[in-house]
Amino acid sequence: MITITQLIYIIEGQEQVFDEFESVAMPIIAKYNGRLLFRARLTEDNFIESHIDKPYEIHLVEFDSQQDFDNFKQDEERKKFLHLKEQSIKASILIQGTQL
Repeated sequence: MITITQLIYIIEGQEQVFDEFESVAMPIIAKYNGRLLFRARLTEDNFIESHIDKPYEIHLVEFDSQQDFDNFKQDEERKKFLHLKEQSIKASILIQGTQL
């Protein structure tokens, strides 16, 4: 089992484009033995301390295996909409771990 945490930074004004990409990408996770554990948009008061830019969204996803995650990233339907991701996301930080 692998766990993916992603901090997502949006280009200002591209929130609707980002949501359109997510509406396609999120359902595809399950196709590859993945589970969206949570998707959060935090407000300023949710941060106790921060030394980096605050992300627009934070995702926590798990996949049964590395191969499942790799297959998700190569999904042909998802690839058709990557232009929306590229149009809307300024930067993202992906942190990959395993459950102990």
